[in-house]
Amino acid sequence: MRGPLMALVLIALVGCGADESTGETPGKTGASSNVFNSSVPRGGQLRDCPTEGAALQVLGSGGPIAEGGAAARAGTSYLLWIDGEARLLIDAGSGSFLRFAQAGGSIATLDAVVLTHLHADHAGDLIDILNSGGFEGRTQALPVIGPDAAPRFPGTREFLARLMSKEEGAFAYNGGFLDGTENKPLIEARDIATGEGAGDPAGLDVSNDYSVMAHPVHHGPVPSLGFAIEIGDKSVVITGDQSFLSERFLADLSDSAPTILFAHHVINGEEGQPRGLHRTPEQIGELASALAPENLVLTHNMQRSLKRLEEGLTAIAKHYDGPVWIADDLHCYAL
Repeated sequence: MRGPLMALVLIALVGCGADESTGETPGKTGASSNVFNSSVPRGGQLRDCPTEGAALQVLGSGGPIAEGGAAARAGTSYLLWIDGEARLLIDAGSGSFLRFAQAGGSIATLDAVVLTHLHADHAGDLIDILNSGGFEGRTQALPVIGPDAAPRFPGTREFLARLMSKEEGAFAYNGGFLDGTENKPLIEARDIATGEGAGDPAGLDVSNDYSVMAHPVHHGPVPSLGFAIEIGDKSVVITGDQSFLSERFLADLSDSAPTILFAHHVINGEEGQPRGLHRTPEQIGELASALAPENLVLTHNMQRSLKRLEEGLTAIAKHYDGPVWIADDLHCYAL
């Protein structure tokens, strides 16, 4: 995609992620032109997501490390908006409770909550968001869907039970979510078989307005998922945390040409850091080349990646020459 068509897509993405004072989209970088902004400017006053059509909002664009001072980022979380309503929550990392409120999200309008995996920076604020939703008067059941179990990682059903079981849950007073009593909506928990990152994709029947496909990915020993979401003729792919060993994910989604690919941006190999859990920037570029998205958004951003952003973008550009955007909390991408 080049020329006028590329310009149209960039304008569409600016729709609700622009700086009100300058009209420019914070964090946007053109990888194909090798123009880098290693300072990753944050927006001033971000516009709201559009009240018509679909958009994906990044509630939390950070990782597991509390860092950044005034520029700190919440843990990973996304919110799908359709015609001004929050419809799908993807992950609920630490700090996303506050971002969910700032974005105007509501449990009452959600079709489901889906989780890529059960690390704290992806699921740590789920209990807070659910607890808040308990005051909204929702009556219909709420699906919460995520990965299955592995050693030291409960499956999604067990995770929720450990949080809220009336007998032994850490927050037992919220046990009404598990049986639909005490003025709480019933949570319908579902585990998706991940097969150590090589399992079959699973369709999630959560709405007639859009489709969601869960794709198992490899994230070391952690059962993990990525998601492909289709809304009409638009689509987004969220990689989740995944390594280059997510070969089934790549094969199943090659040439899918999503409107936006959201890739989790981590530079591996820093001293004292685990290796092999995430794709390197060059491997993100290889993935983007295979999927052929119209736009690539880098999120799950930590200082160890941002301080080497030019290096990372150069590595990505070896394989993918489309537009690259650097997500920040509350950035919204219209589809």
